[in-house]
Amino acid sequence: MELILFVAFLAILALASAAGLTADSHDSADWKPTRDGFREPQTY
Repeated sequence: MELILFVAFLAILALASAAGLTADSHDSADWKPTRDGFREPQTY
Protein backbone atom coordinates (compact mmCIF):
# COMPACT_ATOMS: atom_id res chain seq x y z
CA MET A 1 0.00 0.00 0.00
CA GLU A 2 2.80 2.40 0.89
CA LEU A 3 4.48 1.68 -2.43
CA ILE A 4 1.31 2.55 -4.33
CA LEU A 5 1.01 5.86 -2.45
CA PHE A 6 4.68 6.66 -3.09
CA VAL A 7 4.38 5.92 -6.81
CA ALA A 8 1.18 7.99 -6.98
CA PHE A 9 2.96 10.89 -5.26
CA LEU A 10 5.83 10.70 -7.74
CA ALA A 11 3.37 10.58 -10.63
CA ILE A 12 1.58 13.68 -9.33
CA LEU A 13 4.91 15.49 -9.05
CA ALA A 14 5.87 14.44 -12.57
CA LEU A 15 2.55 15.65 -13.98
CA ALA A 16 2.83 18.97 -12.12
CA SER A 17 6.35 19.42 -13.44
CA ALA A 18 5.28 18.62 -17.00
CA ALA A 19 2.43 21.14 -16.68
CA GLY A 20 4.87 23.84 -15.53
CA LEU A 21 3.42 24.12 -12.03
CA THR A 22 6.75 23.71 -10.25
CA ALA A 23 9.29 26.48 -9.61
CA ASP A 24 13.03 26.57 -9.00
CA SER A 25 13.61 27.75 -5.43
CA HIS A 26 17.29 28.55 -5.98
CA ASP A 27 18.25 32.18 -6.01
CA SER A 28 21.40 33.65 -7.49
CA ALA A 29 23.28 33.25 -4.19
CA ASP A 30 23.28 29.48 -4.72
CA TRP A 31 25.25 29.78 -7.94
CA LYS A 32 27.90 32.41 -7.20
CA PRO A 33 31.50 31.34 -7.92
CA THR A 34 33.72 30.30 -5.03
CA ARG A 35 37.45 30.29 -4.41
CA ASP A 36 38.58 27.40 -2.18
CA GLY A 37 35.01 27.04 -0.92
CA PHE A 38 34.55 30.71 -0.04
CA ARG A 39 32.47 33.14 -2.06
CA GLU A 40 34.32 35.80 -3.98
CA PRO A 41 33.88 39.30 -2.55
CA GLN A 42 31.37 41.38 -4.47
CA THR A 43 32.80 44.07 -6.69
CA TYR A 44 30.52 46.60 -8.30
